[in-house]
Amino acid sequence: MKVIGVVGLPASGKSEFSKIALSMGIPVIVMGDMIRAAVDEAGLEPNDANFGATANRLRAEGGMDAIARLCIPVIRKQSAPLVLIDGIRGDAEVALFRKHFSVFILIAIDSSFKNRLARIAARARSDDFISAEALKNRDEREQRWGLLHALANADRHISNEGTLEEFAHAVRVLLEETGRDP
Repeated sequence: MKVIGVVGLPASGKSEFSKIALSMGIPVIVMGDMIRAAVDEAGLEPNDANFGATANRLRAEGGMDAIARLCIPVIRKQSAPLVLIDGIRGDAEVALFRKHFSVFILIAIDSSFKNRLARIAARARSDDFISAEALKNRDEREQRWGLLHALANADRHISNEGTLEEFAHAVRVLLEETGRDP
């Protein structure tokens, strides 16, 4: 099984990348779903503060790769030759996935602060916010998890600075190439 991990700052396009992969028949495991399940299990309101606090708690209790470890059994249950992991947040997670999967390809999505802030304002998810200060704080929180190191050490980079159509085309091309590579 070949595993692709997607890493990017908040609102860089990870969810769009995953939607495109799903439309191509590629199973997607969303790391954030592990956090959402823990928030729900704790009876907390689904908002950015609770998601962040829960992610920090899981990492404090189980190490920086704790959320990745929750994903591994779900990934192994997939029967497809190519599986995508959405939402890698740090280098410890990358190291764990590289250890458990012989073919692991990390793809970084690059997008400017300005474009990411505009996307957040437009998408209206329960864990979203619309202020530049809130996005800056979330960026800093995720950078403490090793996100910048993971971005810098990605095997491939894809830009999400243009239109959604341009991004979707680039993602499809990248997934087709990656699926064919040995």
